[in-house]
Amino acid sequence: MSSPLRFSPCFSWKRMMSIFFLPFISSGFIPRQNYNKDCLLEEAGLPLQPHRFNWSHLTPLELKDRSVGLQTASTACGKPHFTLEGHKFLICGGSIHYFRVPREYWRDRLQKLRACGFNTVTTYVPWNLHEPQRGTFDFFGNLDLEAFVLLAAETGLWVILRPGPYICSEIDLGGLPSWLLQDPSVKLRTTEKGFIQAVDRYFDHLIARVVPLQYRRGGPIIAVQVENEYGSFYKDRKYMPYLQKALLERGIMEMLLTSDGEKEVHRGSIEGVLATININSFGKDSFRYLHRLQKNKPIMVMEYWVGWYDMWGDHHIVKDANDVKNTVSEFIKFEISFNVYMFHGGTNFGFINGATDYGEHRGVVTSYDYDAVLTEAGDYTQKYFKLRKLLGSVVALPLPPLPKLTPKAVYPPVKPSVFLPLWDVLPSLDEPVIAHQPVNMENLPINNGSGQSYGFVLYETFICFGGYLRANVQDSAQVFLNETNIGFLNDVDQKLNIPEIRECQLLRILVENQGRVNYSWKIQGQQKGIVGPVTINGIILEDFTIYSLEMKTSFFERLRAVPWRPIADSHPGPAFYLGTLEAGSSPMDTFLSLSNWTYGFVFINGRNLGRYWNIGPQETLYLPGAWLHPEGNEIILFESSESGFDIQTTNIPKL
Repeated sequence: MSSPLRFSPCFSWKRMMSIFFLPFISSGFIPRQNYNKDCLLEEAGLPLQPHRFNWSHLTPLELKDRSVGLQTASTACGKPHFTLEGHKFLICGGSIHYFRVPREYWRDRLQKLRACGFNTVTTYVPWNLHEPQRGTFDFFGNLDLEAFVLLAAETGLWVILRPGPYICSEIDLGGLPSWLLQDPSVKLRTTEKGFIQAVDRYFDHLIARVVPLQYRRGGPIIAVQVENEYGSFYKDRKYMPYLQKALLERGIMEMLLTSDGEKEVHRGSIEGVLATININSFGKDSFRYLHRLQKNKPIMVMEYWVGWYDMWGDHHIVKDANDVKNTVSEFIKFEISFNVYMFHGGTNFGFINGATDYGEHRGVVTSYDYDAVLTEAGDYTQKYFKLRKLLGSVVALPLPPLPKLTPKAVYPPVKPSVFLPLWDVLPSLDEPVIAHQPVNMENLPINNGSGQSYGFVLYETFICFGGYLRANVQDSAQVFLNETNIGFLNDVDQKLNIPEIRECQLLRILVENQGRVNYSWKIQGQQKGIVGPVTINGIILEDFTIYSLEMKTSFFERLRAVPWRPIADSHPGPAFYLGTLEAGSSPMDTFLSLSNWTYGFVFINGRNLGRYWNIGPQETLYLPGAWLHPEGNEIILFESSESGFDIQTTNIPKL
């Protein structure tokens, strides 16, 4: 069958005459069931005549009698399409990642998706957050996947689940847990025994939670994606079929999908599984490779990128709202199912951001605003209003009313009153690791043998001579003699001259994981900290004391018991700075402005808001009002360089 989507400027004279005489065609000349107006338009490569979709009876709340779920079918003239419970169905999806949005705001974001005219929400499932230590699972609080899925159903949305194990998503290691990096023989995203055993144990736990949420079990999940963009990786042809089987054996019964770039779709596909593609724009060649792979299946764009993520030291990327509206209009015109990535991006809270490495490591910024349809804080955009108008024009019933905006506030400036140098904290930490040679972050004997995933590691050893220091640090490091900063190292510049010293001194190397690469074959070598030996003039240094600085909630509880120092003037880091944010009786969302600070992290009531960095492009950090207490709120900055003098708030983000 020829492609359902063609843009040829040259039609045959027969096709031209067919279109011209459409108004005069009657059922007496052409049997309606075999050859109708839509068939003629389709043959001519033209969009179908506009009509209104009525999905009012095809929602999780209304559809009670269920048997067949999401399927593929064809019209009388052979055009493939989706059906839901036998009814023709166009997937209009939007991506929201529950783990990037405060749980208190899930309902608001889902209601805004529904009010915009969408019928489906898609989300990734991050393995690294759900199994932070080998065999220890976390599906609580902001990671309560089941609660998010059920809330989507309550809102009237279907769910397409993307459970990985790899998800990319600009998250650390593409969502794979860092403890997989402990053993170099474990080959990520392959059927190598060590990796597959870990996946099987994870799926045993995860899929048991997912099975009751499927469509035919009364839940809202209508489709499940197998892995993610494997066509761009493709190290093992047995890997994707293995994952397909793993899902089926554990009870997944709804439609399975794969998702790949338009040119890699053939390498990431699985026989018998619907292939979908990810695209940046709508063009005549966008579906060429997909059509070669599966001619008789409906087209699904799993990711239509309405924006893009930002990198530290780069500029904020935006995409024109009219371009987005026009592209979605084309999807609808040709009855192409689609998913907007991202509808709402949210925030890379904590240390979860990913990174790229095309010759130089570059971390993804804290904000995952993505120039999405909703802003990072859930506010409406021009994209939202244009898409709502467009989708409202093609559905039969009026859209739900717009949810109210989340109010924003500007609070009094916070001037930290006390500080705590990092060196004062060390006695309050867990017992340090004593090692003959440096140990990388993932192989530290902590967290029940799962190592350290995020944060900082401090390496100490005594030296009695100067010279050229060499160390493979991943990703960046400050180097100190006792408490004096003498320079910096990173993944590119791994050599530093240490001046001659008269007596033995304490060499300290503070290394930060700035985000593991989330895409490409380089995920295999993402060990952090110091990797390998440290030398001065070729002489290997020995006998290291190693402190883990994960900065979890329990860490800040210990800080409260340490004597803090009063602030006189600006103090060089690394140090912690403590202040109080007065939020009044009814806390609201705000944005922290740290324009007079250099580099570090912000913790509010023990929660890690993420990284700030004066190289930009991001200038403010999103602070959800739901995470604030009435009146006073503890705010701690970990500043690695030079301290500022206050913390401002604003009701307008600067990205």
